[in-house]
Amino acid sequence: MAINFNKAEFVLSAVKASTFIRDGKPQVTFAGRSNVGKSSVINRLLGRKNFARVGATPGKTNQINYFDIDGKIYFTDLPGYGYAKVSKEERDRWGRLMESYFAEPDLITLGVLIVDARHKPTADDVTMCDWFKGTGCPVIVVANKLDKLKKSEIEPNLARIRETLSLDEGAALIPFSAEKGIGKAELLAAIGDGCGK
Repeated sequence: MAINFNKAEFVLSAVKASTFIRDGKPQVTFAGRSNVGKSSVINRLLGRKNFARVGATPGKTNQINYFDIDGKIYFTDLPGYGYAKVSKEERDRWGRLMESYFAEPDLITLGVLIVDARHKPTADDVTMCDWFKGTGCPVIVVANKLDKLKKSEIEPNLARIRETLSLDEGAALIPFSAEKGIGKAELLAAIGDGCGK
């Protein structure tokens, strides 16, 4: 299935399980810490500047945003996690929303977990990776902010990410820079493959 990733439109924001889209189209689900540049990665993939909102304040996405890509697949953008300045009540609501989304069989076709290439993945990153693995769907880990690393740091950092998230040999780990576009072609190809292109 050839997908035109430049043909994208926002569909809806789901704040509760009853509004999840269940029309059988593949759903590519993006997750990442609040300040990891998730919206920037999505914008880079779609060739748009401000398509997925880039918040000046991390933790702005507090619902599941659906984007229709070429009428063939959805990108689902999950709320950023691990941001301290959100009330406990808000975090609990977010947790319940995530749990119902991940618990529903056959909703997620492919998981895309975005981590910071510069740092060891956090406990929240590990939890999110485990949630994806628990659905049985393939997971692509995207190490964003690659442009902030020295060349000599790239390999050791990627090895540390792979180890911390317990990724097996075959699991996709894509070095990425939303800023420079590094890794864009590889990620789009992996998404196409994961959706049965």
